[in-house]
Amino acid sequence: PPPPPPTAQSTPPPPPPSAESSAPPPPPSEPDAIEAAAANASSISNPGPFEHATMDAKRLVSIDTYDGFRLDINKQLSPFMAVVHSFWLGTSMLPDGRNKTYTFLTQVADEAGLCMARVDLERQSVDGRIHRALLGGLVTSKVQIGVSAEGQTDQLLGELDFGGATWCGNLKYGSMGGGLVYGCNYIQSITSNWVAGGEGMYISANQSLLSNYMMKYTMEAPTIETSLDKEEEKPTSTMIASYNSAQSLLCFNYKRVVTPKRVTLGAELQCQPASLESAVMVGGEFAFTRSKVGVVVDGSGRIQSTLETKLGREPGSPSLTFAAELDHGKNVMRFGYGLNIG
Repeated sequence: PPPPPPTAQSTPPPPPPSAESSAPPPPPSEPDAIEAAAANASSISNPGPFEHATMDAKRLVSIDTYDGFRLDINKQLSPFMAVVHSFWLGTSMLPDGRNKTYTFLTQVADEAGLCMARVDLERQSVDGRIHRALLGGLVTSKVQIGVSAEGQTDQLLGELDFGGATWCGNLKYGSMGGGLVYGCNYIQSITSNWVAGGEGMYISANQSLLSNYMMKYTMEAPTIETSLDKEEEKPTSTMIASYNSAQSLLCFNYKRVVTPKRVTLGAELQCQPASLESAVMVGGEFAFTRSKVGVVVDGSGRIQSTLETKLGREPGSPSLTFAAELDHGKNVMRFGYGLNIG
């Protein structure tokens, strides 16, 4: 026979819900909210001015070598004002045949901008720059002035720099070479790795239209080191392609940060597609505790090198620089040294 159905007395009631299961879930903690906001934030940054896009890579293959003796004396007159006395003696690199030059530079700067003036007594010329932030820093105005006794190279150029979170723009207007000048440039961060930009300028004195185009790609370089801290700067590789329409010049630059703040390598290839003429340069920068070495070798065999070292450990210590250039093809050998005080 089938078993009898269970009665109400034989079936126990279900247990009451516990206090933990009935309580609402806790609100998200503050670190979780911060991490969510950081994840939603854009990783695309401002690329900076167009003029600086290729500067960091080109400096590795265009070091400053000279002959003779250079002396720069820097004096901080106040927290906002500084002056520089620059001497260059015993040189054969000045275009007008002089073997010495002296320039005096003064600069006044604050949080809103700067004013700079440079006087060359030998050339009887004065150059000046005025930078000022407008509209709360959204726009930066620049004025560049150059006058000389001859008057052939006098210029007056005004610029406006503006930009957003991922782009920068610039407008130019002024007088140069006896005619008006109009110009503009724009640079945009496409992704966190890709940057593209262009520049155009019209010079009415010779009715020439100049344009430059640039594309830049930056990526994290592969490395075999695994002991690097996550907070430290990682090695990177940067590739830049640019085209100058006035010279029909195509240029490729490569920069490799092997060890951050220690070893940086660079290379440049220039070619003219119409004539198939080309030039190649490779260079490197090696930074030590109190010194820095730069070396550049080009396709013709010319070797350039500089050595800069600090003569003390305290900030503002003098620095000593040695520069040399050796070109067997042209039978040119130059050597110079310099001292920077202040």
